[in-house]
Amino acid sequence: MELKSNHSSPVLTDPIPVNNSRLGIHSNLLSYQQSGGSLSSGKYMTIPRKKPGKLEDVWSNGWLEAMRSSSPPRKRLIKDKDFTIEAAADDFDIAYCSWMVYELVGLTELYYAGSHGMDIMGPMSHAESGDHPNCIRSTDQQGKEVNLFQPAREFIPMIDEVFKTLVENTKDIKGANVENHKFCTSVHYRNVEEKNWPTIAQRVHDILKDYPRLRLTHGRKVLEIRPVIDWNKGKAVEFLLESLGLSDRDDVLAIYIGDDKTDEDAFKVFRERNLGYGILVSSVPKESNAFFSVRDPSEVKKFLKALVTWKKFEKA
Repeated sequence: MELKSNHSSPVLTDPIPVNNSRLGIHSNLLSYQQSGGSLSSGKYMTIPRKKPGKLEDVWSNGWLEAMRSSSPPRKRLIKDKDFTIEAAADDFDIAYCSWMVYELVGLTELYYAGSHGMDIMGPMSHAESGDHPNCIRSTDQQGKEVNLFQPAREFIPMIDEVFKTLVENTKDIKGANVENHKFCTSVHYRNVEEKNWPTIAQRVHDILKDYPRLRLTHGRKVLEIRPVIDWNKGKAVEFLLESLGLSDRDDVLAIYIGDDKTDEDAFKVFRERNLGYGILVSSVPKESNAFFSVRDPSEVKKFLKALVTWKKFEKA
C-alpha cells in the first residue's frame, strides 16, 4: 500500500487488503520521527469522530437513489474494557465528536461534540472558551460544572417544532422513526419498506419548504434536518484547539480520526493550516484530505494503545 498526494487530496492506492495497518501499528511506531523534528513528550492530541453524506438536490432523481444505496454497515460496539481511552485521557487532551461516546465513556475531563460540532461540552478547567458569546455554563449528568458551546442555539425551538411535525406526519408509516438530537432532527427509514421511501422523502421535503433556514442531508438510511449555519467539523476542531490554548503551540501535534465524508472538513483544516494529522478510518481505498488511514475501530484502538505506550516510554 502507498499513500499518494497531489498536495490537496491524497489517494490510498492499495488494491487488496494487506495484513499490516496503513499506519504500521507495531513496535516500530515508538521510534517514528515526525518530518522536521522528533515528537515531543509534551505534545497533545485531539480525537473526534463520525457521520453522514450530503443530499445535494432533493428535486433531482438522485436523492431517491441515494436513499436506496445508503445501506449502513453492521456496527460493533467496542467497550473500553482495558481502559485504553482512559489511559489516553490521562496523557493527552482529547475530544470526541459524538454525544453517544460521552454516555459510554463518562469521563468528564474530556471534550465531547455532537450534532456535527454544533453542541460542544468541555470541562471548566479549560476556561479559554468561557467568554465566547455562544458559551454557557451548565452541569453534566454527573452534576459537575461544564462549559457548553452551542453556535446554533437559536435554532433549538425551530428544530423542536419540525421534530413534532415530522413525528405527526410519519406516524402512519410502519418502521419510520423520528429522533430529536437538539440541533438536528433525523428521520430513520431503515425499517421501512422500500416502496414507502418516496412517501417519507416527499413528506420531509414538504415540511422543509416552510423552513428556509434548515437544510436536508442524507445519512445511512436516515434523512437529517440541520440548521443553515456556517459551521462544520473543521470549524469545531479550530474552536477546540483555541479553547485548549493549543492552536499556536509549536509543541502540539493534533490528531483527528474520522470515518465519514463530513470529517473531510476537519482533515482539510489540518492540512491547510498545518495543525497536525488527519487519520481516515476506511476498509477500502478512498480519496481524502487525511494524511493516513486505518481500516477499522480495532486499528484505531491499536493506534491509541501505541500512543499511550509511547507516552509512557517518553516519561521513563
